[in-house]
Amino acid sequence: MKEYGEPLFTHGDLNDHLRNSKKEIKDKIYANEENYILNVGESQFIDYMVSQYEKEQLQVYTNDGEVEEREEVVPAEYFQNPALIGLRGGGDVRASVYYYSIPYSGDSYLLRMRPSKFLLVTLYARIGSNKLTTKLISFDGNIDSVNNEIMSFNQRLEEYIQNVNNDLAPYNNSLRNYIGQIFHQRKQEILEKRDKQEKLIVPIKRSSEDSGSYTAPTPNLKKKIEPKPIVPSDKQYETYPTLANGDYLDILKNINGTGKALERKPSVYAEKDEETLRDHFLMNLEPVFEGSATGETFNQKGKTDILLRHDGNNIFISECKFWKGEKSLLLTIDQLLSYLTWRDSKTAIIMFVRNNDFSSIVNKAKEAMNKHSCFLKEETQKDETWFNYTFHMEGDKNKEIKVALLLYHMKPK
Repeated sequence: MKEYGEPLFTHGDLNDHLRNSKKEIKDKIYANEENYILNVGESQFIDYMVSQYEKEQLQVYTNDGEVEEREEVVPAEYFQNPALIGLRGGGDVRASVYYYSIPYSGDSYLLRMRPSKFLLVTLYARIGSNKLTTKLISFDGNIDSVNNEIMSFNQRLEEYIQNVNNDLAPYNNSLRNYIGQIFHQRKQEILEKRDKQEKLIVPIKRSSEDSGSYTAPTPNLKKKIEPKPIVPSDKQYETYPTLANGDYLDILKNINGTGKALERKPSVYAEKDEETLRDHFLMNLEPVFEGSATGETFNQKGKTDILLRHDGNNIFISECKFWKGEKSLLLTIDQLLSYLTWRDSKTAIIMFVRNNDFSSIVNKAKEAMNKHSCFLKEETQKDETWFNYTFHMEGDKNKEIKVALLLYHMKPK
């Protein structure tokens, strides 16, 4: 019997397609010019690649299905019982034809791909831009039979789509990490070829005396197409020392542990100013981290700063401030960015909150961070009051700055 539309979920192995997509990602990253890879903002480039290769899961809306009934001349081969052909006079006859349409969302080509788990029954439908349509024929006018066919079609379709989405989930979940790994691999290869790798990482290390680390649990956190970041074709790459991500995270963990400890000891912070509170963080950082080859370690530029410097430039800087409203926080961000001249610099804002409505202030601070003109994106939240962001330098979106916001409740008397 001739079917209506095309066979669904039969046109190629879905997992082969996903493996080919990852190979294409690598090829696409490697196809970029070396200076582009070295100069582009990492966070924005990865967002762009994820938006290009993330697979939107399928979803069907069977509750919103519609049926259109037509009377049509049906060829004899459609008859369910060939013996009836003679009784009906032979040849083509008129019958009630039902066109059943179901809205769907997601990438339409996935309706053609075969998942790793599939049914022995093949479904047929016409694939439109936002709906599937299948054809049901009733020779005897029995509506119950038509309803049973609709329910059977829905059940099998939903099972197929669940199998497709089950295959997509691990691919999508690993995509950002995979793209990041390939990007870093390519960038490292280029740097090694230029024999400048050793200039990238500031030699900061843990000392033998460790005052303890403070670990916070990481909570579990539709498709947006990101524009590809632009880098001028004639822009040459300049080498910059940068604080390794692991060291940056360890510094932030140490700061967060100190802040949490201060919250539990009102007698320590009562009536203290920003400079005095800053010194508590410095005292906990000093025994854990040694400085660069020059012997420099954490120091302060002004009353509220915590700095890590390399060759006379700031690679980590933190500001300690009392909460004085949104405008003050935005000015603090301006101040941080003005200190920085190196790409990939790491920063932190330590905010002391004396207001009783601490939760409200946390939300206001988060809203303020998103309003800054150099804000790019919010990263993974590390604690209830520890938030990570990516900003860019004023006038250059490819010079990305990591900004951590850590808030601590210094309860008023």
